Amino acid sequence: MAHESSQKFSILGRRLRERREALDLAQEKLGVAIGLDESSARARISRYELGVSEPPLATARLLATALQVPLPYLYCEDEDVAQLLLALHALGNKQRKDRVGRLLAELRHQLAG
Repeated sequence: MAHESSQKFSILGRRLRERREALDLAQEKLGVAIGLDESSARARISRYELGVSEPPLATARLLATALQVPLPYLYCEDEDVAQLLLALHALGNKQRKDRVGRLLAELRHQLAG
């Protein structure tokens, strides 16, 4: 169980770091943006990225919002699914609902097939 847990943390940590760097955000700036004290923000974000500790769910939600990604993206183990989550997140609600509906219909058809 501990191995599974640390693997989950490493995925979350890797996604946090990659997205933070893609947005050119310093660890301290990200931490402050989600309400962490400036004096501990860098260290806390570093601990999350390194997998030393896991943010509580409420903090993970704040991180996802600050990083402009859906929360499941941070925990997604499959890279293809993670990229799909990002692409869908970039769409407006109506467009996303339409695309997901079409994709699900196509997949159901293929699976029935």
